[in-house]
Amino acid sequence: MLPPRPSGLPPSLFLASSDARASTDNHDPRMNSDQNRESPAESASSRYTWPVIDATTQVKLENQKAEDGYYEQSLIHRPASANKVSLLDIAREQVDIISEKMYLLPNEYLEEIKGRLRGMLEGNGGPQQRDELLFLQRLVQTRSDLTAKTLIKAHRVQLEILVAINSGIQFFLHHSMNLSQTALIEVFVYKRCRNIACQSQLPAEDCHCEICTNRKGFCSLCMCVICNKFDFEVNTCRWIGCDSCAHWTHTDCAIRDKQIGTGPSPVNGLGSAEMQFRCRACNLSSELFGWVKDVFQQCAPTWNGESLIRELTVVSKIFRLSDNTRGRQLFWKSEELIEKLKGGVEETTACRIILTFLQELEMDSSRSLEAGNNGRMIPPQEACNRIAAVVQEAVQTMGIVADEKMRMLKKARQALETCDHELEEKAKEVSELKLERQRKRLQIDELESIARLKEAEADMFQLKADEARREADRLQRIALAKSGKSEEDYASSYLKQRLSEAEAEKQFLFEKIKLQDQSSRSSQGNDIGDTSQELYSKIQEILKSV
Repeated sequence: MLPPRPSGLPPSLFLASSDARASTDNHDPRMNSDQNRESPAESASSRYTWPVIDATTQVKLENQKAEDGYYEQSLIHRPASANKVSLLDIAREQVDIISEKMYLLPNEYLEEIKGRLRGMLEGNGGPQQRDELLFLQRLVQTRSDLTAKTLIKAHRVQLEILVAINSGIQFFLHHSMNLSQTALIEVFVYKRCRNIACQSQLPAEDCHCEICTNRKGFCSLCMCVICNKFDFEVNTCRWIGCDSCAHWTHTDCAIRDKQIGTGPSPVNGLGSAEMQFRCRACNLSSELFGWVKDVFQQCAPTWNGESLIRELTVVSKIFRLSDNTRGRQLFWKSEELIEKLKGGVEETTACRIILTFLQELEMDSSRSLEAGNNGRMIPPQEACNRIAAVVQEAVQTMGIVADEKMRMLKKARQALETCDHELEEKAKEVSELKLERQRKRLQIDELESIARLKEAEADMFQLKADEARREADRLQRIALAKSGKSEEDYASSYLKQRLSEAEAEKQFLFEKIKLQDQSSRSSQGNDIGDTSQELYSKIQEILKSV
C-alpha cells in the first residue's frame, strides 16, 4: 500500500515534477512525449504533474541563449526598486547576500514574491511564464554553490523558493507548510523525499539498488520506478508493487514501457501464457490476474461508480493483449461492465458482478488444472513437491507481510522521531521569538519615551520661539516710534538753533549799521548810503536763507 493521502491539504498543492537531471540521465525520452499537452491543474495524479523538463526541451532551451536573455530581462524588470529582490536574484545570486537583503524586506513583499512563483507553478500564465520557470529551474539546478553548508545561511522564504523552483512543487510555498529548515535543505540536496506525505530519508529503507542510488531524489516507497513521479492514489490498480523488491510502478507507465506482457505461468505448470508484470528495479516477474482479483476483493466495495469505471478501464488496458483464456474473458467483462455503468447500472451491482466473475474464473482455472491431470493418481513425490511449493509460498507470503509490517513500524518510528525533533525545534523557535518579542517591546517602549520627550522639548521650543517673535515685533514697533520722534526733535532743534543764530547775526548787523551810520554820517554822506544799502541787502539774503 502507498502512503495515505494527508488530510486537510488540497491535491493541487502536491503537484510534483521529476528531477530534470534525473530525467535526462535515466529516462527514455519517449516516456515524456505527451507531457506538454497535459494541464498541471487537472489532477494530482502523476500523469498530470508539471513542470517536467524533457530531453528535447532541455536541448532546445540550452541552444537558445538569446531566448534565455529575453526571459532574464523579463525577470529583471519585475522588482519595484533597487533595494528589493526578485525571483531571478534568488535563483542566481549568492545565498548570503540575498539572505541579508531579504531580512530587511517586509513580510508583505516576501509573500508577493512567493505568490508570483506560485502562479508560475500553477501554469496559468501562458507559455512565457512556463519558459521563465524552466529558465529559473536551470539556473538553480546548474549552480554548484547551493549545498547544505551554504543553504543554512539562507532566509526561510529564500529557502522555500529555491526548493519550490528545484522540485516544481508549489506546496513548499503554502502557508500551511511546516517543514523545518533542515528538512527543506535535505529535500533540496536530495537527502529526503520531496513527497510531503512520505518525507522518508533517501535512499528509502537503505535500498542500494541501481535505481535508488543513481536517481537523485528518488524514493522507492512512493515514486514510480519508470517516470520518477509520485501521487496519492491508494487502494487502486493504477499502482503495481513488486513482491520482491517493494518498488512501485504506475500501471500506465508499465504498459507504455512494455513492462506488462505475456509470459509462462508459474502457477498451473501447463505452460499457458499469463499477463505478467516485470519490475524494472529487480527484473523479476509477477502474475497480474491474482493481483487484480485481490485488489478488487479488498477495495472494490469502497469505490463509487466513477472509481469503478476508472479501475475497470485500467484492467481493460492490462488484459487487452492477453493470449490466455481467462485474461481475454476478464478484458471482455471489463468492457461490458464499463458500458453498463455508463448506461446507469448501480455500482453495487457492477461490483458484485465483477467479484463473482473473478471468483468463477479462479474456480474454472482450478478445475482446468485438475482436468489436466486426466484423472491419474498423483505420484507421492509430485504430491510432496506440490505441498512443499504451497508451504513455501505461504512462508514467503508471511515473510513479505512481516517485512511490510517491519517497514511500517520503522517508518512510524522515523515519523515519530521526526515529529519530536520538529517539536523541539518549534519550541526553541517559540522561546526565541518570545525573547525577541520582549526585546522589541522594550525597544519600542524606550523609543516611545524618547519620542514623548522630544515632543515635549519641541513644544517648549515652539512656545519660546513664539514669545521671542512677539517680543521682537514689540521692540521693532518701539524702535520705529522712537526713530520718528527723534528725527522730528532733531529737525525742530536744528531750526530753532539756526533761527537764533540768524537773529543774533541780524542784531549784530543792525548794531554795526548803527555804529557806521553814526561815525561816518558827516564825512561820507554818499558812500555811507551805498554801504548801508549793501548791508541791508545782505541782511535780507540771510533772512531768506533762514
